Amino acid sequence: MHLSAFTVVDSYPEDVAAGRDRFAEVLALAETGDRAGLTAIWVAEHHFHAGGVCPSPPVLLSAIATRTRRIRVGALVSVLPFHNPVELAEQYAMVDRLAGGRLNLGVGSGYIPLEFEGFGVDPATKRERFDSALETLVAGLRGEAIVPSGTGRRPLNVTPVQSPHPPLWIAVQRREALPFVARRGVSVALVPYATVASVEELGGQITEFRSHLPKGAKVTVSVALHLYAGVHPERARTALQRYLDSRLATQSAFYQDKVRRDPSHASAATIERTGFALFGEPADVVARLEPFRAAGVDEVLGIFDFGGLSQAEVTGSVESLTARFRA
Repeated sequence: MHLSAFTVVDSYPEDVAAGRDRFAEVLALAETGDRAGLTAIWVAEHHFHAGGVCPSPPVLLSAIATRTRRIRVGALVSVLPFHNPVELAEQYAMVDRLAGGRLNLGVGSGYIPLEFEGFGVDPATKRERFDSALETLVAGLRGEAIVPSGTGRRPLNVTPVQSPHPPLWIAVQRREALPFVARRGVSVALVPYATVASVEELGGQITEFRSHLPKGAKVTVSVALHLYAGVHPERARTALQRYLDSRLATQSAFYQDKVRRDPSHASAATIERTGFALFGEPADVVARLEPFRAAGVDEVLGIFDFGGLSQAEVTGSVESLTARFRA
C-alpha cells in the first residue's frame, strides 16, 4: 500500500486576512512529500468558493513539477464537463512533459451545484459530457488526430512522456457507478468520509469494483483519509470540524446527502470514530491504516493540510508519518 498526499486547497477568510498563502503552502507540502518519500501529491479542482481555491490543477501541478524530482503529480480531479477536452489534453500533456513523465490524471463529472451554475452547465447533462470529453481527452493524449482542420483532423503538437498516456483514475462517489468505471479498466479514487459509514462498507465497494474489472487489468484503488501524526491531535480534530463545516457550506452534494441521512456524520468525532480520520502518534496512525490494506486499498490519499492546520503541523505530520510508514 502506498502513501500519498491529497489537498483540496481549502481556504478560510480569516486565514487569508492573516496573510496565509495556500498556494505557497501546497508547494511546501509537495516539496516535503518529495523529500520524505510520498508516492504522489494530488490536487483538487474547484471553482467559485473557498472550499477549494485551485480552479486550474495544470497550473499548480506545473509549479509543483518544477520544484520536485521524484514524487508523482496528480489531478483529483479534472472536472471534464466544465472544459474543452482538446485544451485539457494539451495542458496535461505539457504537465507530463514538465514533470518528466510523473503525471497521474484523475477525472470526474462534478458534484457541487454552485460550480455547475457558474459554468452554465446543466447537471443533468454531466454524464454525457463526461463520456464524450473523456474519449476526446484520451485520444488526444494518445497522439490521435482530434483537432478539426480544413482537410480533416490533426493530432496535438505536444504529447505526454508516458505512453500510451498518463495513468487514469476516475473518482466515484456513487456505488452504482463502480461497475461502469471498472469495465473501463482504469483506476478508481474514493472519498469515504463523504459517502460511506464504515471501513467494512468501503471494503464491499472495493470488492465490487474489482469483480467487474477486465481480466488482467492492472489498476489502483486510491482512498482519501484525513491524517495527522503528532502530539497535538486536538488541533487536528478542531481543524477537521472546520473543514467539514466548510464542505457543508459549499453544498458538497454527496456529503450533504450522507449528513441528511445521519446528522452525526457532520461531526468530526463521528468521522474519526468510523476510521476515515486517523489522528495520533505516528505508530498508532500507521497501525490503524492496516484495515484499509486488508480492505483492498492500494494507495492512501492522505489529506494532511485540512481546516487551516499550520504549515509546521502539516510538515511534521507528513515527515513523521512517512518515516514510520516506510519503516
